[in-house]
Amino acid sequence: MKPQLRAAAGCLLACLALAASAQQPSPLDVVPDKMPNDIPYGAPIALDRAQAAIAAAVAESKKRGWKLNVAVVDSGGNLVAFARMDGAQLASIAISEHKARASATFRRETKVFEAGIQNGNNYLITLDGVIGSRGGIMLLDGGKLIGAIGCSGGTGSQDEVVCKAGAEAVK
Repeated sequence: MKPQLRAAAGCLLACLALAASAQQPSPLDVVPDKMPNDIPYGAPIALDRAQAAIAAAVAESKKRGWKLNVAVVDSGGNLVAFARMDGAQLASIAISEHKARASATFRRETKVFEAGIQNGNNYLITLDGVIGSRGGIMLLDGGKLIGAIGCSGGTGSQDEVVCKAGAEAVK
């Protein structure tokens, strides 16, 4: 009888937990007064600036002994420039471009998606073009979005450090 009693008690606790969570308001129901991430678009990044961002990212990566792939896209998410460091992971070629494209088209760092998914906002994975991994950073000029840089091949935090160096070169 004890195992049956334990199972019934477990079911009761699970039902109570579900009822309590159903009564909690969802933070997604909050309606902000202003549009989030309403960054205006600027002229698409020129090739020379995209290459400068890549050069800075590659220099940072070399300084740390990391082998990464680096992609720069314009404000519409179209590839402008790319570099694959010798020995960089081949699977990360597409990932670096994906990170850059997601950052540009959604007008935010890809780190935001990573944090949102980790916090249980699983609806984010249903959005076309999202990548839930840091290492995609917007490129801004005068507060306007001109493109984004994406890095891949290391850990997410390594990718992010290298991207930040590339983004700084464009400011």
